[in-house]
Amino acid sequence: MRIDRRVVLARLAQLGAVACAPGALSIAQAQGSARPVRLLVGFTPGGPNDILARIIAPRLGQALGQNVIVENKPGVAGSIASTEVARAAGDGYTLLLGSAGPNAISPAVYPNFPFDPIKDIAPVSMVAQVPSALVVRPDLPVNSVVELVAYAKKNPGKLTFASSGSGTTLHLSGELFKQQAEVFILHIPYRGTAPATQDVAAGNVDMMFGALPSVMPLVRAGRLRALAVTPPRRSRTFTELPTVAEAGASVGLGRYDVSPWFGVFAPGSTPAAVQDRIAVAVRETVADPAVAEQLAKQGAEALTNTPAEFRALLQAEINKWAAVVKFAKVKVD
Repeated sequence: MRIDRRVVLARLAQLGAVACAPGALSIAQAQGSARPVRLLVGFTPGGPNDILARIIAPRLGQALGQNVIVENKPGVAGSIASTEVARAAGDGYTLLLGSAGPNAISPAVYPNFPFDPIKDIAPVSMVAQVPSALVVRPDLPVNSVVELVAYAKKNPGKLTFASSGSGTTLHLSGELFKQQAEVFILHIPYRGTAPATQDVAAGNVDMMFGALPSVMPLVRAGRLRALAVTPPRRSRTFTELPTVAEAGASVGLGRYDVSPWFGVFAPGSTPAAVQDRIAVAVRETVADPAVAEQLAKQGAEALTNTPAEFRALLQAEINKWAAVVKFAKVKVD
């Protein structure tokens, strides 16, 4: 029987592509040669990036057919982990649980950012959004977004807002609020969300934008007052809170939108077929009722998309926050 050389070469090419894909790693594992997938986190254990990574890792490993191990690589506002992923081989074995701060804001904040946030690192799929809330100290004489803006205009320079650090999502949330409402509120940066939240609750700072899971226990205890949530739609968990956009439409905040997101990234050199396979695995993971329940307990709303959709979102976020950074003249050495 005559063998068509072109058919053989085509088949070998197909096998080569399959061998490079994460979906094929279970085959290599059966042969005893597979290594685990590393899911890097750019922050210390206990933060939202770390918590979400550890929620999805076991189920993501099942979907990919091998173990997924979470590794913490903290430093430079999460950029150390992102840089390592950007420089890693695009073979599906090194991934990142990234977020808006290090992947969309930091490129504008740090003058010598070490990689191209679009070309060198590939957005594969979102995992979830974790809404933030605008909260104030309980004795501040305001009960709504409109009253807060009016108070700020009546008392220029008197109000202060805390954040988890200069150039972070929480900081830029406040700067966007100031820009759109045309008010001046002094920024007080802290080394992390916990001390910032504690100082607002103690009355040392007037207000802040904080992740719902972090601030709502203090709201329920009467130590903080929540005025609104930052995404353009209400929280599924705290439906009683209006959005900043709806509550502040009459004072210039009708376009306000801060939707903190978390997602899986791969090295920019990762083939499209491999990215698609990982995206499918992420969707399978997040669709698992047990995973969705764990995410909900953290105040996170499960949300996935395709690599193309995620890339478009990332580019829009980079453009948006670069404008805010320029307006607020944010500088981080």
